[in-house]
Amino acid sequence: VGEQALLKCSFRSSSPITESLLVDWTYRPLTGGQMETIFHYRSVPHPATGGRFKDRIIWVGNVANGDASIAIQSPELSDNGTFICSVKNPPDV
Repeated sequence: VGEQALLKCSFRSSSPITESLLVDWTYRPLTGGQMETIFHYRSVPHPATGGRFKDRIIWVGNVANGDASIAIQSPELSDNGTFICSVKNPPDV
């Protein structure tokens, strides 16, 4: 709580990294409920424009190095839940 939380995500692809590479981070609260997309990357970072993580997610990844990590600023206990990183680099998923 209070310190920046790093959510690591690494990937490998047998295809060259291109502009088509997509990274999606989704979140589901510990209490259950709807999955929500909290971060999207396609060529450039696209943080969520609403929701509980608005203005608190920073892109710290480097897709050229197989890194799709993000950081959450000022995390709170209520942020606890399941975070899923999905990377698609067509034709690889």
